[in-house]
Amino acid sequence: MKNIKYLSIIIPVLLVTIAFSGCDILEIEDRSSPNGTDLGGVVQNPSRADIRTLAVGTESSLRTDLRIYHIDLGMVGREMYRFLAAEPRNTQDLLGGGSSQLDAGAFYTTRPWAAFYTGIRNANILIQAANSLQGGALSEAETQGVSGYANTLIAYEYLQALNLMNENGIRMQDPTDPQAVGPLLSKEEGFNLIISLLDDAANNLSSAGDEFPFQLSDGFAGFDTPSTFLQFNRALRARVAVYVEDYEGALNEFLDDSFIDENGDLANGANHVYSTNANDLLNPVFAPPQAGAGDSWVAHPSFVNDAEDGDNRVLGNKVVLRVDDEGDPNPATLDGLTSRYGLFVYKTQTSPFPIIRNAELLLIRAEANINSSTPDLVAAREDLNVIRNAAGLPDYAGPLTQEALNDEMVQQRRYELFFEGHRWVDMRRFERLDELPLDRPGDDVFESFPIPESENVGS
Repeated sequence: MKNIKYLSIIIPVLLVTIAFSGCDILEIEDRSSPNGTDLGGVVQNPSRADIRTLAVGTESSLRTDLRIYHIDLGMVGREMYRFLAAEPRNTQDLLGGGSSQLDAGAFYTTRPWAAFYTGIRNANILIQAANSLQGGALSEAETQGVSGYANTLIAYEYLQALNLMNENGIRMQDPTDPQAVGPLLSKEEGFNLIISLLDDAANNLSSAGDEFPFQLSDGFAGFDTPSTFLQFNRALRARVAVYVEDYEGALNEFLDDSFIDENGDLANGANHVYSTNANDLLNPVFAPPQAGAGDSWVAHPSFVNDAEDGDNRVLGNKVVLRVDDEGDPNPATLDGLTSRYGLFVYKTQTSPFPIIRNAELLLIRAEANINSSTPDLVAAREDLNVIRNAAGLPDYAGPLTQEALNDEMVQQRRYELFFEGHRWVDMRRFERLDELPLDRPGDDVFESFPIPESENVGS
């Protein structure tokens, strides 16, 4: 195999290796284009040890700017408000306040985009490095494992980018040249790319032997061998399947090979993890729920107002009532918006952040059973009841119809997956964006974020 003369490694690969290797992501106010030459070093003739470092850094780079991405989704999807007096674009641009439009040059567009393509480039470099090793430093099975791992993460990053940009599509990065600017893809083409990557990765993982030649973080506990990581891959593939309305594929192929378990812990799954260890990251969407109104994270009031009586996922769990030192109500108000409820989904600054978990898989199966060409409404109800019962709610007692069960499924996704990055995407794909509340006269609900302005040159 031809040796690679050099592999450019962007800053996060060298500086980010999660807690067990003691490095960190730089705090950068404005990130440059991921197609630029923002390099932190060069690896010549990579070794097996370099593969371990690159693999760990690739996982850790997935966490870059998740804070901004989830503020974007949470605000536009009317799950929460990010009140920050020093940053009015949160409550104006993201909510379509007045004549505001989403800005292709604003931080809320450019930074998540750059983060996604940083992760994609890291993973492509990892694949190139593994394929360039000489003298049997990696076995064929281990090389397959690296490719399966990296391509799964590439697909995940592309999917997040497509979730944000939606009808505006995404850019495909040249996997053999991290510095090359690839073509812009339509939404359909973007999904086809993601599906191809996940399926190719699954084939790689099936030929990858018993172990990876690197160590994953505790966020992938239970999914840290090729065979168990394949379950994670198939879980993501099931998510994409329902996104493109391939309900039969979700039911007959992908869910069965995932880690779905109606008798298991709903929280079981893969996560981004954080710690207080030197140079590691803290959970970027944790904030004290009683923080001052001018710098606070609060739940959209409708999350509490629309909840079913007895749902234990609401007050005291995912949100808490804001009170002052005397215990009196202390709502947060900014820019004509008010909430009485502090966000409390992530209880501490080291709480893990789900990538995908068992609860979502059960909801995916329910959705697929409701909407497939041969619906199984009883099976869908059973999965919805697992979610309801875990939330302290009785079995579903409504009509056994597709329309009614779809309403129930959307409701359970709203409360079970609250502030995990799903609400806006769900309401859009179910064609229910008009059901999201408009908080002030003149506000708007957007369908897509713009492609960053620096990406449109030559497209």
